[in-house]
Amino acid sequence: MKSSFLLLLLFCFMNSFAQSKDEKEIRNILATQTAAWNRGDIDQFMNGYWENDSLMFIGKSGVTYGWSNTLNNYKKGYPDIAAMGQLNFDLIQVKKLSKKYYHITGKWFLKRSIGDVGGHYTLVFQKINGRWVIISDHSS
Repeated sequence: MKSSFLLLLLFCFMNSFAQSKDEKEIRNILATQTAAWNRGDIDQFMNGYWENDSLMFIGKSGVTYGWSNTLNNYKKGYPDIAAMGQLNFDLIQVKKLSKKYYHITGKWFLKRSIGDVGGHYTLVFQKINGRWVIISDHSS
């Protein structure tokens, strides 16, 4: 029993070093976004996105370009706490593409009183001016 615990502890310790500083920052951004969403704060949720007209969001209605347009679509689609529900992200893959880019694949799920919804997403993060931001989001 003691040796099993030590092996588990060693695995957890080594696994924490397997994540790079950049990957930890990206995971933290997603956790911060989740917390903001679950407080009903879409404006803070949007801090994870690149505040630029070239931000690309692909959803059920097609392609949207721009941070402001994406924010407006979120506010239109999720006008209140009941529509927003409680968000959960389940990461499937976090893949480093280069020093400046990461590709993320995952599942999203909203637990809501008006009916649960969920789907999958792919995100492209880019490091811009020393900060990781989402430059492309495809959510379905």
